[in-house]
Amino acid sequence: MDSCQTSRGPPASSTQSSPTPSNPYPRTYLPASSEPPSSSRPAVRTVWLIFGATGHLGRSICRVALARGDCVTAVGRNLPGEEVVMQGWHQMCQGLVCDVRVRDTISKAFIEALEHWGKVDVVVNCTGYGIIGACEDQDEHEIRAQFETNLIGAANIFQLTLPYFRERGSGMYIVFSSTAGTLGIPGLGPHCATKWAVEGLAESLMYEVVPLGIKVTIVVPGLSPRDEPGENLNGPVPMWGHFLLKPPADAYRATNSPAQHATRMIDWLKYKEPTNAVRIAEITWEVKY
Repeated sequence: MDSCQTSRGPPASSTQSSPTPSNPYPRTYLPASSEPPSSSRPAVRTVWLIFGATGHLGRSICRVALARGDCVTAVGRNLPGEEVVMQGWHQMCQGLVCDVRVRDTISKAFIEALEHWGKVDVVVNCTGYGIIGACEDQDEHEIRAQFETNLIGAANIFQLTLPYFRERGSGMYIVFSSTAGTLGIPGLGPHCATKWAVEGLAESLMYEVVPLGIKVTIVVPGLSPRDEPGENLNGPVPMWGHFLLKPPADAYRATNSPAQHATRMIDWLKYKEPTNAVRIAEITWEVKY
């Protein structure tokens, strides 16, 4: 068993307050409750269990946590050949797979992480699935698939890991939503519905577990279609991760149709990225404090 129970990582500075050549982004301010590590407050080595580690956000969080001395169990999708893809990322990274819709696979991944590291401090849920297409064009199977992955998957993760955190009296969940969880986006209707539901579930859980010493943080990142150039953990990640594009029916096919908004947004983001997954991951790492 590799242990991450008592060792400390190197001190890490918080995000810089102004753009520099090495950090071209202005400071993003954290919640008042966060106190990132500094020269006088060393970083404590943390064990991360990251579901959805094959997506662009999940991979970037893995990379940042590992670069800052933490231990990571990266959980990818339970697909043929995926177990091989999850191996060899880093000497302090355990690679596993699961299907968040299937509770037994989550339990297996959680148990293996505990056996490997001796503890788990932070559970991150970056899993997500979406269909880009008009509400009318998406059939019952496609709508159910999005709810089963995004909402039921999140509920499964909470229910199967909470007993451990309750017994320990501490722990943290970092739950990824998106701007789709705060407003309806034409062309992403069912996906938006799942994200609204995830935020309601996670916020309700937050109030329930605060007295137990457990924290819940909901992250609502901006659009971040891909990692920065050079980002590579066993191969490149797809431009839009786990989204599928559904061909529109005639009524919604016109390029100026509101239902085509999400597709137009993708085309715009190919050239005008407002942010990127690496920057979001750096802020997420600081939120754990």
